[in-house]
Amino acid sequence: MDRPGGTAAPRATVRVRVELKPEVEDAEAESVQRALALLGIEALTAVRIARLYDLEFTGVDRAEADRRAHAAVDRLLANPVIHRVTVTADPG
Repeated sequence: MDRPGGTAAPRATVRVRVELKPEVEDAEAESVQRALALLGIEALTAVRIARLYDLEFTGVDRAEADRRAHAAVDRLLANPVIHRVTVTADPG
C-alpha cells in the first residue's frame, strides 16, 4: 500500500518453521519414511515433517515484524511442549 507522496509502506517477511521435537514421536514422518523405502529410496535414515509459515507484515520495521511473529508462535502456531520453532527474517 502506498503512502502519501508515492512511497510504499515498509514490508517485512518473517519465516516460521515449526517441527516436532526429536523426542516426540512423529507418526507421519515414520509413515513417509516407510513408504519411501518401499519405493526404493535407499539409505534414508530419517524424515522430518515441518510446517513453514511466511508471515508478511506491512507498515512495520523488521524488529516489530519479528516481535509480532514470535507473538503468533506463542499464541497459535506452536506448542512449546512438543514443538521446536525457528524464526528467521526473510531477506526477500
